[in-house]
This record gives sequence, structure tokens and C-alpha cells, in this order.
Amino acid sequence: MELLQLQYFLTVARLEHVTEAARSLHVTQSSLSKTIQRLEEDLGVPLFDRIGRKLRLNAFGSRFLLRAERAMFELEQGKQELSDLSSPELGTLELAVTTASTLPNILREFRKKQPNIQFHVQMLTTQEMVTLLHRGEVDFCLSSPPIEGDDIECRIVFIDPILVAVPEGHWLGDRSSVSLTELRDEWFVGVKRGYGTRDIVDSVCKSVGFVPKYVYEGDEPARLSTLVEAEIGIAFIPGTARNSRERIKYLQVENQELVREIAFVWHRSRYISRAALEFRETVFDYFRKLSKQTM
Repeated sequence: MELLQLQYFLTVARLEHVTEAARSLHVTQSSLSKTIQRLEEDLGVPLFDRIGRKLRLNAFGSRFLLRAERAMFELEQGKQELSDLSSPELGTLELAVTTASTLPNILREFRKKQPNIQFHVQMLTTQEMVTLLHRGEVDFCLSSPPIEGDDIECRIVFIDPILVAVPEGHWLGDRSSVSLTELRDEWFVGVKRGYGTRDIVDSVCKSVGFVPKYVYEGDEPARLSTLVEAEIGIAFIPGTARNSRERIKYLQVENQELVREIAFVWHRSRYISRAALEFRETVFDYFRKLSKQTM
């Protein structure tokens, strides 16, 4: 069995299409098909059910996929470890986030300590994060809601209150707090279902007897404050995303536990470089200080 065969197998398993897999690997379809065929001959079983150019993992392939991913994960960790030993002051941290409001401040603090370490940040869903964690393609995730799973380490680093944002001149603009029941007739701008904050808000509002009416549902949380400022609607916005420079008033929610948990997540088996360890400590320190400020 060759390493190239495993790489080709993993790509085909992920895309389930010969043409797309060949294009991704920059090889011909015939070369890819022959390589997969040789792997199946070596193993003595078929790994895919074939429907034209579409390939679907069968029971053998699904079992072998788990082992192949683990093998490639360990090899990737070995490469990372050697790179860290040879050039500990260089490298790139792979990060994934569902919540980006605190990330600029964290990266700024870390850049002071490690100016030569680069970052690659992706905005992902929690399920996408789990996939990349198991593949060894991200070092750390900053997620809300927290992520649970085999071999995944998840630490709650901050309890973030969710506030109600209203534009200046709104009838609630001179208030510091509001009850959810007072908002039942309001129009809201928000993120789509599936985002942690949206799901929390919808659930808590339903528990007090109403469903928020949305005039805008998007996938860019940072845009909500602009829409509130423009008086398109009011919004539920986490405290860490509050911007004091905007012409917006933020109100506490009365008598309800309306908060989101921010979690820092990594794979237990992943090799953690010295720079990554220092980044993890920077994250923990940042949220410890933030917690003290909000107490």
C-alpha cells in the first residue's frame, strides 16, 4: 500500500465523484481510477459502489476511511512536529471560528509575543469544524455553541450576555434594560437559523410566548449593527460584539438567562507546537481578563 493511494482514496471519499476528485488532485481520471483499483486489489475488497462516474463508499470503504484518516492525521502531525523543532519561531496557525468578535484583540495580543507567526482563519459551521479537527487541518477553534465529540477537547472560556440593540430615537432608547415580552411586536434583523446566537434567542423567546419576526436574516453577524443603525430593525447582539462608536443603544434582557457560551476547542491527539501552546495561553489570559472586567 502506497501513501499516494491513501491520498487519492481520501479525496475520492470526500468528493464521491471521479471527475471532481481528478480535477482536485491535478491528475487524469484514468490514472485516479487505476490507483483506486490497485488499492482495492491490495485490500482484497471493493471500497466504493460505482454509479457512472459517481462513487459511494460502501461498508468496507466506510470502515477503511476511519483508519486512513487516522494514518494521514498522524503523518501530518509528524510533519508539523519536525517543522516546529527546526523553526519554532516560524509557521502558520490554522484557526476556525463561528464567532469572530473577540478574535482581532486576541490576535493583536499574540502578535506582540510572536510577530513572525502567521494566521489562517476560516469562518465555519460547528460541523465543518469537527471535520477539519479530525483531519488535522485546524489547530484551534473558537466556537459558540461548544463542540462535543470523540478526541475533542472543549473548554468554555467565556459566558457572553446577549443584548438587545436598538437605534437612537427608538422608544426603548432611554432604557437600560427590557423584558423579552415587551419585544413581541418588534421587527428584528438577525443571522440565519443554525447560528448559535440565533438558535438560543429563538428558543428563549419561544419559552416566553412569542417568535421573533425577522425582516432580515443573513450570514454576516457584523452587518447587523449597521442595519440597526439604519432603523431596519432591532437585533440580539452578543456583548463581545458591541461597538461603542455606533449610534446604537444596548439593553440588558430582564429576568431571562440569555447568554451564549464561547468555547476554545482542539483535537486531543494533535501535536501542539510551542507557538500554538503560547497562543492557547494568550486566549485563556484574554478571556480571564475579560471575565473580570464584566463581573
